[in-house]
Formats: sequence, structure tokens, C-alpha cells
Amino acid sequence: MTMVEAIAERILKLCRERNITPNKLSTISGMTQSTINNIINTGSKNPTVSTIKKICDGLEITLSDFFDDELFTSLEQEIK
Repeated sequence: MTMVEAIAERILKLCRERNITPNKLSTISGMTQSTINNIINTGSKNPTVSTIKKICDGLEITLSDFFDDELFTSLEQEIK
């Protein structure tokens, strides 16, 4: 799993836990639905920290909370 895939899965997991749709997430995060959909569908190859921060703000969690998941502990280092 890549970092981008892990971010997408984490967003979907957080939506399921809160019983909200990605559309609702876009509304509460102040982002367009297409931006959220691009991240979830891994169309966005490099979501920025500021974009993830907006998602976290909408979910009322910290960046630390976002990345504190087993999805991120098992990632291999990506070499570009």
C-alpha cells in the first residue's frame, strides 16, 4: 500500500466511523467534493499536508490523530 492509498483508506474509515459521506466531509471541511473524491479515488497523487489538515479540521481531529492508525505503520518507504 502506498501513502496515497493509505490516506484515501483513512479518510473513508473516518467517514464510516462518523457515519458521514465523502460529500458531507467536503462540506464540513470547506473543500470541493471533487477534491475529496480525487483523494479517495487516488486521483490526487500527492495530497498536501494543508489539504489533510482541512479534512482534520472538518472532522475535529488533529493531524496526529489522522496518522495514528495501523495503515501508516506498515507503509514501506517510497523511493522516488
